[in-house]
Amino acid sequence: MFEEGIKMRSYLELMRAGNCAMAAFAALVGVMIAFNILSSAGSSTLFSFYDTALVFLIVFFVTGAGNGLNDYFDIDIDTVNKPSRPIPSGRISLSSALYFSLMLFGAGVAMAFLVNVLCGIIALLNSIVLILYAKSLKRTPFFGNASVGYLTGSTFLFGGAVFGMEGLQAVGILFLLATLATIAREIVKDIEDVEGDKKEGARTLPILIGSKKASYVAAAFGFIAMLASPVPYLQSILNERYLFVVAIADIFFLIAVYQILGKNDAARSSKLFKFAMLFALVSFIVGA
Repeated sequence: MFEEGIKMRSYLELMRAGNCAMAAFAALVGVMIAFNILSSAGSSTLFSFYDTALVFLIVFFVTGAGNGLNDYFDIDIDTVNKPSRPIPSGRISLSSALYFSLMLFGAGVAMAFLVNVLCGIIALLNSIVLILYAKSLKRTPFFGNASVGYLTGSTFLFGGAVFGMEGLQAVGILFLLATLATIAREIVKDIEDVEGDKKEGARTLPILIGSKKASYVAAAFGFIAMLASPVPYLQSILNERYLFVVAIADIFFLIAVYQILGKNDAARSSKLFKFAMLFALVSFIVGA
């Protein structure tokens, strides 16, 4: 029993259960926001606790599968940089990590089709993107950043898809804002890691075009996200509380952009982008 408990903890560590829970919570936010928007518009949409619980589990499983597969393909790097991780430490074999991840993908996609076809298609698409990202996309300029941006934003899309195309359209702008902000932060993180990435042979955007030009690209995505941030309020999707909290997020975005453009401080900029995205998530919740 004790050994089984240790094994279970190792698999949860492989999945990065904390990150899985955060992604699953974001999907629940998407469900709640879509339901509130549709209800306010006079729709007869019914809220299903069963489907909502499935959404949490699906996102948890698919996110965990992606994290596990990422470790599978990063075994050589992690053996040097992160030897305590489950695979390089020997707590989980390479083949077991692969089969476990594929099992999670399969379970997540299967459950998504139980909700509806639209959710099933999104879960299947996201699984394919996660597999491609782990295998090759993360080492390619910009496409890796765009993949993470899409996957982050799609948690809101998946939540909205519980209510079909109407729900998907209701959270479309939230998907766009989350995607833009995440791409900006991912590029900044690549600027921060440029030296290590060069040694590993990665071809990230800062390596390809230089850190300064990459910082302008990141700033552009950040500015677009800031300029678009009032749109959910203007479209009457979210209320005045959203506008107040998202203004705090925008301030963090501005400071983050200043840190990367004016101070060339990628590490500090990355942290500020993270705070900005946290406040943006809170603004979605309080404004619903």
